[in-house]
Amino acid sequence: MSYVDAALAPQRKTGQIKLHGPPAFEGMRKAGRLVAECLDMLTGEIAPGVPTERIDRLVLDFALAHRAVPATLMYRGYRKATCTSVNHVVCHGIPGEKPLKEGDIVNVDVTLILDGWHGDSSRMFAVGAIPRRAERLIEVTYEAMMRGISVIHPGATTGDIGAAIQTYVEAQHMSVVRDFCGHGVGRLFHDEPNIVHVGRPGEGIVLRPGMFFTVEPMINLGRPHVKVLSDGWTAVTRDRSLSAQFEHTVAVTEDGVEIFTLSPQGLDRPGPSAAPRA
Repeated sequence: MSYVDAALAPQRKTGQIKLHGPPAFEGMRKAGRLVAECLDMLTGEIAPGVPTERIDRLVLDFALAHRAVPATLMYRGYRKATCTSVNHVVCHGIPGEKPLKEGDIVNVDVTLILDGWHGDSSRMFAVGAIPRRAERLIEVTYEAMMRGISVIHPGATTGDIGAAIQTYVEAQHMSVVRDFCGHGVGRLFHDEPNIVHVGRPGEGIVLRPGMFFTVEPMINLGRPHVKVLSDGWTAVTRDRSLSAQFEHTVAVTEDGVEIFTLSPQGLDRPGPSAAPRA
């Protein structure tokens, strides 16, 4: 895998990893903050009886009110502004009229395009009071993402990210989904490199300053295996176990990592109890 100055690269996938400069960082900060504010807005809206279609409409209205466009809208034929993945849905759940119920957990995944830059983030929401096992899954998933992000710096590898996530999750007797991964992002929704959430330290692609990508582990209470339903989008756990996901868009900096999609209000973290460290 080779690297290219993003300012000189065409706006399409070329098989190269784009390295971005200061103007791109500024664009991504604005896009990342906007998507975080969008997810913050949903905090008071997600409750028992609310259909996921309403969540989708709120995201669309928010985007348009802020001169942004949801990246998923008509992406490869997808017709919604967001993905809403409930309980055993791993990812790419399609919003609909079925209301959420007490005890559900739902991942809301939002990507907004602002001035050509993609801010991509997702987080988990509890619908009313949820079982402790669901709460624990959410805590572990968030901690896994943050452990993956914590090892990002120039000279580290994508394998270091995957290893940090996999080692922690499997020690909690949960599993990491292998079928989906993080990805490069910037002017493009999906770009090089792929960020796999399992791995071995020192293996994979070497990280360099200016790389933009997502870290978005999907963690199952049961086994890691998934299947995609007949709609061509919705991925579910094969064993019907609960699944959770968190996602941040990050950049490799000269001395570490910058997270573009942090919540201004700190609402991107699970509730008061944090996952215990291994």
